[in-house]
Amino acid sequence: MIGTLDAKIPPGPLAQKWRSHRDHMRLVNPNNRRKFDVIVVGSGLAGGSAAATLGELGYRVKCFCFQDSPRRAHSIAAQGGINAAKNYQNDGDSVYRLFHDTIKGGDFRSREANVYRLAEISNNIIDQCVAQGVPFAREYSGLLANRSFGGAQVSRTFYARGQTGQQLLLGCYQALCRQIAGGTVRMFPQTEMLDLVIVDGQAKGIITRSLRSGKIDRHAADAVVLATGGYGNVFYLSTNARGCNVTATYRAYKRGALFANPAFTQIHPTCIPVSGDYQSKLTLMSESLRNDGRVWVPKRKEDRDKPPGEIPEADRDYYLERKYPSYGNLAPRDISSRAAKEVCDEGRGVGPGGRGVYLDFADAIKRLGEDVIRERYGNLFEVYEKITGENAYKMPMRIYPAVHYTMGGLWVDYDLMSNVSGLFVIGEANFSDHGANRLGASALMQGLADGYFVLPNTLPNYLAGQMGKRPSPDSPEFQEAEEDVRARIEKFLKVNGTRSLDSFHRELGLLLWDKCGMSRHEKGLREALEKIPELRKQFWREVRVLGSDGDFNQSLERAGRVADFLEFAELMCTDALERDESAGAHFREEHQTPDGEALRDDERHAAVYAWEFQGDGQRPKLHREPLHFETVHLAQRSYK
Repeated sequence: MIGTLDAKIPPGPLAQKWRSHRDHMRLVNPNNRRKFDVIVVGSGLAGGSAAATLGELGYRVKCFCFQDSPRRAHSIAAQGGINAAKNYQNDGDSVYRLFHDTIKGGDFRSREANVYRLAEISNNIIDQCVAQGVPFAREYSGLLANRSFGGAQVSRTFYARGQTGQQLLLGCYQALCRQIAGGTVRMFPQTEMLDLVIVDGQAKGIITRSLRSGKIDRHAADAVVLATGGYGNVFYLSTNARGCNVTATYRAYKRGALFANPAFTQIHPTCIPVSGDYQSKLTLMSESLRNDGRVWVPKRKEDRDKPPGEIPEADRDYYLERKYPSYGNLAPRDISSRAAKEVCDEGRGVGPGGRGVYLDFADAIKRLGEDVIRERYGNLFEVYEKITGENAYKMPMRIYPAVHYTMGGLWVDYDLMSNVSGLFVIGEANFSDHGANRLGASALMQGLADGYFVLPNTLPNYLAGQMGKRPSPDSPEFQEAEEDVRARIEKFLKVNGTRSLDSFHRELGLLLWDKCGMSRHEKGLREALEKIPELRKQFWREVRVLGSDGDFNQSLERAGRVADFLEFAELMCTDALERDESAGAHFREEHQTPDGEALRDDERHAAVYAWEFQGDGQRPKLHREPLHFETVHLAQRSYK
């Protein structure tokens, strides 16, 4: 069955939606804020900024993360920058242009209202972070510097060398520490959420397990905020930290929250290629490098094993510049990734296995000098040399696409609340702002917009009607949820098989990369949907989980995450099969233009696909939220 969702977007002209909605909410009386408990799961840019801001406003906040410290959240790995429409370069940028580029970059599969709000808030984010002391790069004059990113023809990306995420997270962490010291925020590091508690149809708490001691606890609250990031590690090899997982959002899905667009997973074009079977993760090379680096491969297959310096200019194919002259090396991520795969499939890829293309800085160094390139990207070159042993100042980097970000996530309305009342979802954990493809430097923008500005304005509207409704952690709903968690843990430990967790995860990842990766087709997706349940059954027969449940046990920790991936992978492939079109990063080989670009079907698929859990082993129910475009007219996306 297919249902239709109401996104609860305020009516009226697009530019007024955010302001009019914000100005007419039933905000909680400031004197009552300290009476409300709010749980925030996740301490990255989205979760950390939300917890810090809610604490500043006077709410009592419990913030949970599975890292040793909030400052170890994966947001620290973001490199290239954060978008904002300040137009410091005077090159024609504006809030509208940022909004338009983001809608177009997502291949017209995101909500207009959400994206416009994001573009409006973007400028405030930069001011907020500068006030926190974030050391953005500056011009000689002292003004903040900008650079370009994929999918845009203006310079709107603010950055701190190649460690923007780290610097933004440190600013956020300082604000969070201030609230911890003030007593409004309690921090629970090394603690993982294992289930969501629903009381009378509303999210009222979570069940957690201490990763240090194994202790299981109940936590009740008036609202729950999930800021737990994306699910890219379902592919095993990705640019995500090893700990990143789908558990929090998937357990919420199994408690009734809708999961939207899970097939929309982003492949990043500039990652260090796989070097062997021993690898457990991949390393991202920032998209900002494509400002000065030129992407190329040999024109002839027989030249692919030659050192790059021995291939003359006339025998090089700068394929992005050739195919997309308007954007060149700054074509969007999905397009650049497929173009790299295409030339490698033709046999012109470089490096071991022919799975790589060159990112060459020779022209930029000749034009600007090595010192300028070193100042802009120095730490990225250092990372590359440490991993590959090659000096990218002297020879081109080798790069290849890899799984990076996930546009799909739990469905939320305009207030960032899921269909489960009281469950708010922010940052990469929700689906709302990026459509079928995220533009570079937009993830940090969304995470901080949600945490600093949107959630603190929308959450009080929900809390205003929740005074005195917080249940006791001893209520039957909490007891039942805890029993479910304990039973699952006991089940893991009882299997006592012979196969390792990583062997199952790796097998699943290879299957997904092959059948639901950079390109998909009906036959492959149907094959995956046959093999995933078989692999899951094998997992519960043969997996070996070491140790016990009453202490520090990383094997048990990994078991829960891999088990969730084995279930979630089926939902991903179901969504990819149902969306019988190509859109952004979701490239169905049956649906492409004569020149190999994604071919959308707006008549049938201009919608959000949100899936409702129907029980283990049952096909989930599909709900469709139609996407309406008042301002941006639907058109075939072109970057030529």
